[in-house]
Amino acid sequence: MNTKDILNDNNFTFKKRFGQNFLLDQNILNNIVKLADITKDTLVIEVGVGAGALTKKLALNAKRVLGYEIDKTLKEPLIEILKEYDNIDIIYDDFLNRDIALDIKKYNYDKIYVVANLPYYITTPIITKFINEKINVEKIIVMVQNEVADRFSAKVATKSYNSLSIFLNYYFDIKKAFTVSRNVFYPKPTVDSAVVVFTKKEKKPYLKDESLFFKLVKDAFSKKRKTLKNNLKNYDLEKIDIVLKKHDKNISFRAEQITIDEFIDIANNLN
Repeated sequence: MNTKDILNDNNFTFKKRFGQNFLLDQNILNNIVKLADITKDTLVIEVGVGAGALTKKLALNAKRVLGYEIDKTLKEPLIEILKEYDNIDIIYDDFLNRDIALDIKKYNYDKIYVVANLPYYITTPIITKFINEKINVEKIIVMVQNEVADRFSAKVATKSYNSLSIFLNYYFDIKKAFTVSRNVFYPKPTVDSAVVVFTKKEKKPYLKDESLFFKLVKDAFSKKRKTLKNNLKNYDLEKIDIVLKKHDKNISFRAEQITIDEFIDIANNLN
């Protein structure tokens, strides 16, 4: 019996509030798994199991798949869909409320990967949760809204470059792997998607004070059309200007023109 039939037999209805758009295209699912390059000693975390199409393919490659699914009405269909696999555990709860470290404590593994088709409305909170809870994730391969993928992987002086780009690129090397048409989802969403690969940086740049750095960056981007001089009035502008002049820039520049390394240099000199 195919996935759609199992969902129908269980009277499953799609819930807009959970951003449910299930990817069933086998070629794209295979490409995601291939991109992840999962080994048999890997614990894979999947946020938003949905109809289990990706989960099955992950289970064939991983030591263990730990899935999170907020929609409890998917429990019965997923029991049927995943019945042939003995290395999948699913927690039916809101991922954002979980203690991830506690959830993964019982598993033995060498590496943690996150592979998921993320619900659009909570994409950023999900990724930042792994960072904030200091989960040692080697790689994150996620399908997200195309526009969001552009922001994640944005380079300096581009329209998509913002404080989130800097926050994520401080921890990971990020690249947009490929785009995915809205036509391969069930039901069809209103936008196209893209698969993004986050690879943990082996060595992060030296920062005296991470919280100061992230606050500085957030403040610098607070009013995108304004210059650093306007957005960073509460900082020592003289010190900031001295640092920027080393990079042939000054406080009349806007935040989108400042690289992550330049922001780090500023933050380290404000202490």
